[in-house]
Parts: sequence; structure tokens; C-alpha cells
Amino acid sequence: MGNRGQPAPALAEIVETGLPRDDLLLTTFTEIRDELVSTLVYLLHNREDALDAAQEAFLKCWRHREALPDVQNLRAWIFRVAMNTARDLQRSAWSRRVKPILGEDAMFTAPDLPPGQELEDRETLERLRVAITQLRTEEQEVFLLRQNGGLTYEQIAEIREAPVGTVKTQMRSALLKLRRVLNPSETSEVES
Repeated sequence: MGNRGQPAPALAEIVETGLPRDDLLLTTFTEIRDELVSTLVYLLHNREDALDAAQEAFLKCWRHREALPDVQNLRAWIFRVAMNTARDLQRSAWSRRVKPILGEDAMFTAPDLPPGQELEDRETLERLRVAITQLRTEEQEVFLLRQNGGLTYEQIAEIREAPVGTVKTQMRSALLKLRRVLNPSETSEVES
């Protein structure tokens, strides 16, 4: 799943290693595709639009691949292009109709769990899915980019064109709201 949790080297350094830009873009996009689509499903509220946005984002990245040596973090750059593409799609008249979120396609689940644990995890995951859809748009984006995309706060701030402090505040707010849904008794004790 890519560089999750590791600082990404400057893309210019990677390109200098001799890996052709086209291969580098294809490899990176392939590595993060599932995470990217999963994030876009939450933003666009259905898998078909998410796949369309991911495909369009890839095409946009491909058309601008000559700029890769100037990109500091390819993963963050791809996510930014995809987020902007999703926003464009949301604004288009074609996508203004309401569509339900597809459960299984929106987030990864751990394979091979015992039956009782799997059922409990599915119920928790469903509550989380519903809670994510109820977050404000900016909280939703920050949460998904951090959790699904594995991006740093700095990368998210760059993608969202917002200060890092604002991104951290939005993440804190999202986490607090999600905790309230997932552990209502725990958060009421903390607030008391």
C-alpha cells in the first residue's frame, strides 16, 4: 500500500534513479488505486462515480507527467488531482442526483476473521460508514485522506489548500464525532 507512514522521497530523486516517469506514474497509481477509489466513494456516494473520477484523475496525471520531476510527493499529487476531479464531478449537473453509498466497496475489511468477530466488525464498519457520511464535507475529506490515503497532515493541507492547523482541527472534530457514534458511553464519560 505504498509509502503509508513513511516520508516520501522527493520525486526528482526517484526519477533520477532511472525508473522512467511513465512507469513511475503507473506503478504509484496502481499501488494507491484501491485507497483512492475507496476515498472517492465516500465523497461521491457511489462506486461508479468514484471509478470514473479515479480514471479521469489518472488521465489528468498522465497528461501532465512531464512535470513529475517538480512534484515533491507523487502520492499526494495524485490524491490532489483525484480530489479536484471528484469536486468537479460533484458540481456537474449529471451527478447532482442523490445516490446511496455502497457498503462493501467503501472501506477495506480484514479477511479471515472468526464468524462472531466478522459480524461484529461488519456492524461497527456499517456504523462508521454512516457516521462518515454525516461529517461535514471538509471533515470527511480530511478523515478519508488520512485514514484511507495514509497521507500526512502536511500533504492533506497541500491537497486541500488549507493551513496544517486547520486540517488538524478538522481531523480532531471528525474523530470526536466518529467516536461519539462508535462508543457513545465512552465519550459521555469523557465529556462529564
